[in-house]
Amino acid sequence: MATAKSQHRWRAKNKFVKTQLNVMARRLVHEDLSEIATEQNLRGKGEAVGFASFVTKGLMQYAEHNKEAERLLELFADSYRRDRDLYE
Repeated sequence: MATAKSQHRWRAKNKFVKTQLNVMARRLVHEDLSEIATEQNLRGKGEAVGFASFVTKGLMQYAEHNKEAERLLELFADSYRRDRDLYE
């Protein structure tokens, strides 16, 4: 865990562009994030979270005018809701 001093420096440096997100997640989620980071050549799990958000938002926007994207988004959302306990 980072020291209070290093956390303060991080917050002071990034206060206008970032907020710290501390979440407890299942090991499966951490493993998935590590895999995404490796497969997509990202800098780590934190960047994988941003990438996942970017891809999801892109799919949502694309689904507004593309039926196949809308169908995929619905499939992913339904599947997640069905198996939500695995990811929370």
